[in-house]
Amino acid sequence: MQADSLVPAAAPRTPLIPNAPDRRVETFYYDNKIVRDFGIATVIWGIIGMLVGVLAAFQLARPELNMGTAFTTFGRIRPLHTNAVIFAFVGNGIFTGVYYSLQRLCKTRMYSDFLGKIHFWGWQLIIVSAVATLPLGFTTSKEYAELEWPIDIAITLVWVVFGWNMFGTIAKRRERHLYVGIWFYIATFLTVAVLHIVNSMEMPVSFLKSYSMYAGVQDALVQWWYGHNAVAFFLTTPYLGLMYYFLPKAAGRPVYSYRLSIIHFWSLIFIYIWAGPHHLLYTALPDWAQSLGVAFSIMLIAPSWGGMINGLLTLRGAWDKVREDPVLKFMVVAITAYGMATFEGPMLSLKNVNAIAHFTDWIVAHVHVGALGWNGFLTFAMLYWLWPRLYRTELYSKKLATTHFWLGTLGILFYAIPMYWAGFTQGLMWKQFNSEGMLQYPNFLETVLQLVPMYYMRGVGGLLYLSGVFLMLYNLYQTAKAGSLLASEKAQAPALLPAELVEEHQGGHWHRWLERRPFQLAVGATVAILIGGAVEMIPTFLVKSNVPTIASVKPYRPLELQGRDLYIREGCSNCHTQMVRPFRSETERYGEYSKAGEYVYDRPFLWGSKRTGPDLQRLGQKYPHSWHYNHMLDPTSMSPGSIMPPYPWLFEQDIDYRILPSKIKVLRNLGTPYPAGFDQVAVDDARQQAQGIVAELKKEEIEVMPDKEIVALIAYLQRLGTDIKVKPEQTAATAAAQ
Repeated sequence: MQADSLVPAAAPRTPLIPNAPDRRVETFYYDNKIVRDFGIATVIWGIIGMLVGVLAAFQLARPELNMGTAFTTFGRIRPLHTNAVIFAFVGNGIFTGVYYSLQRLCKTRMYSDFLGKIHFWGWQLIIVSAVATLPLGFTTSKEYAELEWPIDIAITLVWVVFGWNMFGTIAKRRERHLYVGIWFYIATFLTVAVLHIVNSMEMPVSFLKSYSMYAGVQDALVQWWYGHNAVAFFLTTPYLGLMYYFLPKAAGRPVYSYRLSIIHFWSLIFIYIWAGPHHLLYTALPDWAQSLGVAFSIMLIAPSWGGMINGLLTLRGAWDKVREDPVLKFMVVAITAYGMATFEGPMLSLKNVNAIAHFTDWIVAHVHVGALGWNGFLTFAMLYWLWPRLYRTELYSKKLATTHFWLGTLGILFYAIPMYWAGFTQGLMWKQFNSEGMLQYPNFLETVLQLVPMYYMRGVGGLLYLSGVFLMLYNLYQTAKAGSLLASEKAQAPALLPAELVEEHQGGHWHRWLERRPFQLAVGATVAILIGGAVEMIPTFLVKSNVPTIASVKPYRPLELQGRDLYIREGCSNCHTQMVRPFRSETERYGEYSKAGEYVYDRPFLWGSKRTGPDLQRLGQKYPHSWHYNHMLDPTSMSPGSIMPPYPWLFEQDIDYRILPSKIKVLRNLGTPYPAGFDQVAVDDARQQAQGIVAELKKEEIEVMPDKEIVALIAYLQRLGTDIKVKPEQTAATAAAQ
């Protein structure tokens, strides 16, 4: 196969208009300071996010590492870890690479230094606000979208500033054609904007509390349309753009195939957006939506591997450099990890594989191969390549960079292999029946305790990976110390005549016409990403048969609503699901499988994505109030060996009734059928129900004040799954065996 690469941006330019006059060569200066600032933020937030991740990993092996405070429990720091790594580490990494490469691909300084500063400090303040709010329990509970509504608005504004600066830079470019990396930057900006706005539709209750505009099945579909495509368009497409720029630079080779990059780009952004429902297989989501998610997930293999092949074949003739150059080592493993993750993802979307893997640590392993291998290693490669150029010196130590590479690689292996093993163990133990047709492991805790050694190994893998990042920090610091920052880098390029921007296509590949028109390219990309979401979501919202209602399902009583919000605050959905799938192994263990109509008043939905504890959808009325009381005070008293942390503050803190009337008003405005004026009596109703729970506890010789948070949480847990009939044989006695 012949390479048909793009002409390098630095190649001599020839007049694009016949008989055009000679163009004046212009002198300008690239802004490297903004690149340096985002690069430093990338390293700092990367270390913080990974430290929190290592702590969370060991908490699952050693519950005492939850430290006995509300702010450091696994349920609260797990979303802090994911947000810090995704939006702080990877996000700043994206901006580092975009601000460096976009200037050089467009042969111009960024449109506005001022907008760049607003973008930088605005993004850091958003991250700080996440650090401040998530440990305090202010969360929407939506995966990768946990931040509350004021922060969502701030994200939108800062993202607009980024887009304004990016498109302004493209508009004043001195290079006629837009290089493939810029296509991916444009698609990233547009799609992330759409995803964030649609998924963040929520109605505020107070300054840091809101309820989702969507409920139940619709909320789940929108969330995983967002969640999957946050992976696609925040963790994948911008990094593909960076790969297309930095890999040829580091290898000294042009991109392998221009035509393949076109196919890769358009097929990827069109197909990716459809795949979200594969996160909801065997749930209450309509079957047709699940099938669409599976079909498009399988199709994703082709464009994803097209990008991987284009990247690896760019190294043709440069493989000898990989042996000596740590930058290329990181890049090769990054692209390979991308290929592995984008093959495994479609495989996991097959229903027979998903039936075993979903809700297990297999998914955790899969996600981290992509995050640690693809995003982490490509970020490290980019920083090692950039720092000597920003500071006009050699990298302080290639040996240290190589050591970082091997520590990182070992860290990924020590992390992923135990988690794969844990996932296989979980999935098979959950489904195992004995010769008498009974569950082999009816006690869920039996399956958890088998995983503890693997959780230790996962933590060791995280420490290895993190130790490499500390080496990089030292290496980059010494590199900067040995040189001096080239804050404004002088460059020259011929002016681009206005006529060249609109000159009609004359020969060559048809896609060249689109490349010189960023507006048309942006419109095409927007249409491509809107189709899939519209086809999946509109029928689910408008066709009532997709969510059959159940007459016995009623709205939550005020105290139950308060308890549900406490459940969300403590991050319980990080470990417990509320979705019984239609498998014999699950109906025997938990009870009747879940129906779409059960969730019509759930804002937000709480189906969960990982079972470190058992499913709770049929928990209500299986245990007495005293069981829940003692379990939350000391989990090991009810479940010896449990790795769940205790929640003593629930027994000390009072229920906050101040905004309960506002909650009822907002939910009523969103369609929950509370009677008119119910907000005025909601607090009285809550206190009445609390007195009933306290009276029941007193019969079991437990004294508790009715205004304590534990009472509200018990009210919610005892409500779960009681709106519909469960299997007659699913009694309290069989439930106790779980």
